[in-house]
Amino acid sequence: MKYSANTERYDKMKYNRCGNSGLLLPAISLGLWHNFGGIDVYENGRKMVLRAFDLGITHFDLANNYGPPYGSAEETFGRILKSDLKSYRDEMIITSKAGYDMWPGPYGEWGSRKYLIASCDQSLKRMGLEYVDIFYSHRPDPNTPLEETMMALDQIVRSGKALYAGISSYDPVQSQKAIDILKELGTPCLVHQPSYSMFNRWVEDGLLDVLEKNGVGSVVFSPLFQGLLTNKYLNGIPEGSRASKAASYLQSSDITPEKIEKVKKLNEVAEARGQKMAQLALSWVLRDKRVTSVIIGASKVAQIEDAVGILGKMDFTPEELQTIEGILQN
Repeated sequence: MKYSANTERYDKMKYNRCGNSGLLLPAISLGLWHNFGGIDVYENGRKMVLRAFDLGITHFDLANNYGPPYGSAEETFGRILKSDLKSYRDEMIITSKAGYDMWPGPYGEWGSRKYLIASCDQSLKRMGLEYVDIFYSHRPDPNTPLEETMMALDQIVRSGKALYAGISSYDPVQSQKAIDILKELGTPCLVHQPSYSMFNRWVEDGLLDVLEKNGVGSVVFSPLFQGLLTNKYLNGIPEGSRASKAASYLQSSDITPEKIEKVKKLNEVAEARGQKMAQLALSWVLRDKRVTSVIIGASKVAQIEDAVGILGKMDFTPEELQTIEGILQN
C-alpha cells in the first residue's frame, strides 16, 4: 500500500531553533545507530521511520558505519526513502557522520580530508541522495590537524554534498577551535552532537557554555544511557536486552546496584509526573534550552510513540528538579 504521510504530523511536535541558524529541528529525533542494519528486520525499521515521520519527527540521524554490517543502516534508510518518502525529501533533515572505523587500511577512519570526503560520497550513494542536510566529523582525530578536518567539512558543504557542517564528541576546547576554524573558512558550525544523560553529564562542564556563546546548537545522543534509564533493568538484566549482548555498548558491569537504586527513585518521580522512566529521562535532558534536540533509538514503534508522549510534559517544577538532583548526586 502506498504510504501517505499523516496530514496532522506538525500539529504537536515542538521545533527548536538550532543555535543562531535558520534551521528548526524537532525536539525528538530518530537515530538509526541500532536496529536498522542488514541483520535487522527491514519491515520493522520501515514502520519505525514512517511512524516517526507521521509524529512530526523530521530529523533522521545516521553515520557511515551504522549497521551491522557497516553501511547497512544507510542502505536501509535509502530503501525507505525510495519506496515511501521520496516526495517528502524537502521536509526531512537527514544527517550522516564519518570518523570511526569504516573500511580496512589507513584511509578508513579518523579525520583526514581523504576519509571524510570519500565517506560522504559513499553515504550519499548508499542512501540515494544528492546531499545530506548535516555532515559531521564523528570524533576528533588526535593525529590529524584540526584545520584539515574542518577544511574537509567546508569543502563538503561548498560542493553541495551537505547543507551544514557539524562536529560530534569534541571537548569544550576542541569545539571552540573547530568553531573558530569553520567560521574563518565561511562555513559556520551548525551543531555539536554529544552524549548526554542523567548518568553522563560531561556537557555541563563547559561544552554547553561554549555552544551557547558561539550560537551553535546541540543534538544529544544516548539520553537513556543505553537503556539503563528505563524500567527495563529494575529487576535485573532481561534476556535479549542490550546489556545481555556481548557486543553491546552497555555492559552488565554498568548496571550497578547503586545505579539501579537511583533509577528506582527516579521512577517514583516519573510516576508522580504521570510519565514512564524513559520519558522522565528525555524530558530532563531537554530541560536545558541549549539542547536543541534529543536523539532516541528504538527497536519498536511503541518506543517512538512513548518518546513523543513527553511533548506535553517537558517542564519541571523547581521541587522536581531539586529531588532529581538529590537522587543523582547521592
